[in-house]
Amino acid sequence: MSGQPFKIPGPDHPITVAPNAGRVVVKLDGRVLADSRSALTLKEASYPAVQYIPREDVDMAQLQRTDHHSHCPYKGEASYFSIISGGKRGKNAVWTYETPHDAVSAIKDHLAFYADRVDSIEVRPA
Repeated sequence: MSGQPFKIPGPDHPITVAPNAGRVVVKLDGRVLADSRSALTLKEASYPAVQYIPREDVDMAQLQRTDHHSHCPYKGEASYFSIISGGKRGKNAVWTYETPHDAVSAIKDHLAFYADRVDSIEVRPA
């Protein structure tokens, strides 16, 4: 534990994690970065929903781990990846909580993409 503050989701800051019934496809420059029928949708307070995609459904060869980290008091310490072909736009474009707090433990071994750093994050019908 990093000594950073820890908070539990509740009525003032709700967080839900649920399986996405559809297929989630992430693309950049015509290349598929991720394609999953097992994504999780995380909804946090009033923020837009985020798709967390299992690592096995992400083309990890297109990503490179960076030294960048951030902290969320509700989820834990985030680690980042850059999209190799993404240039400046792809820098730290992908994040993961490798040891998430218990309240969001389902997102362990999942990656999320910043919507403004890829061309699309499509949620298609199953």
